Amino acid sequence: MASLNVGNLGEYLREQRRNAQLSLRQLAEAAGVSNPYLSQIERGLRKPSAEVLQQVAKALRISAETLYVRAGILDAERDRDEVETRAVILADPSLNERQKQVLLQIYESFRKENGFGAGEPADADGTEQGTDDDDAGSRRTAG
Repeated sequence: MASLNVGNLGEYLREQRRNAQLSLRQLAEAAGVSNPYLSQIERGLRKPSAEVLQQVAKALRISAETLYVRAGILDAERDRDEVETRAVILADPSLNERQKQVLLQIYESFRKENGFGAGEPADADGTEQGTDDDDAGSRRTAG
């Protein structure tokens, strides 16, 4: 479709909107975005932010994770717990947008500190590696 490689996302959004029997204008209003902007997303001319995708997903009553993957924001194999945590933070109506972004930055810094980089666990089995924290209460040494 367009050069931004988000045509698949736009086609999917259009299909979901039609399945929900919503006009472009109705979805734009429900998601809190402008009608022209949503039209450009559907035509693959714009790549929306994660926040906009979250709003559109909520309006369509579909998974935001699906939209993130289709938009290329998340890898399909990304850790589901991380995705769910991010989605919950973004959807929390008690936080303003600045607070959401700060909280996501703190969350990511803690993940990196604990050996998880770019959304993937340090080990193949998902366990942490080599942290200095002693969460279990005691450390055993061979000796």
